[in-house]
Amino acid sequence: MKIFISSDMEGTCGIVDWQETDKGKDLYERFAAQMSREVAAACEGANAAGADDILVKDAHDSARNIDASVLPLNARIFRGWGRHPYSMMAGLDESFDGVVFTGYHSAAEMDTNPLSHTMNLGNNYVKINGELCPELMLNSLTAAYLGVPIYALTGDKGLCDWMKARCPGTTVIPVSEGVGAGSVSIHPALAVSHIREGVEKAFSAKREECMFPLPERFVVEISFKEHFKAAGAKWYPGCEQTGARTVRFEADDYMDVLRFIYWVL
Repeated sequence: MKIFISSDMEGTCGIVDWQETDKGKDLYERFAAQMSREVAAACEGANAAGADDILVKDAHDSARNIDASVLPLNARIFRGWGRHPYSMMAGLDESFDGVVFTGYHSAAEMDTNPLSHTMNLGNNYVKINGELCPELMLNSLTAAYLGVPIYALTGDKGLCDWMKARCPGTTVIPVSEGVGAGSVSIHPALAVSHIREGVEKAFSAKREECMFPLPERFVVEISFKEHFKAAGAKWYPGCEQTGARTVRFEADDYMDVLRFIYWVL
């Protein structure tokens, strides 16, 4: 069984401030270590369920956060950015049997994580087909585009609830809950334990139950924080500026959406 793990950081247990997620800043090393432990736990859970090959995509900021030495020997790690429209899913293809997301966070304009955002801090929101779009949605659609199911997700409770409503077969493992500018987290060691156990159990689900729904058509809307970014985005082929700070893009092929996001967002 071949498994792909995409790992972000703002949904890691205990994180509540940007200083804890930025390399070189206060407490970063502590939380990078927790991120690494959570990824290792997901790998161990996948191995217990029968995985023999795991590819981990370090998908936060510099993409150089995970301590690979704590991962099991059958885990490979993709560090750095591949300059590919798959972005946080770079390395995934149709040969994989399943995807696990760790450390994921709520979308821009969701109030369920103090660090809620979508891809960067330059937008007010991203929507697909009228729905607020977290990074999880972009990446789950990439998996669906390639025919790969999503077996498990770890992160903040708001995002876990969001995922459960859209792909009920996916196992969700909340490790924190956003409260205004704060967050209530479980013990970091308990998070590691829950992730290992949850990921192992997740693979007992049927493949079809864990397939994220893929629409036939995509309407993408981005609201930028700065008006001149919308003015620049309108020059992307097929992109329409709809307001001082908003643009719209439509496509039938999700790969066209990913190219648009890659160059415009």
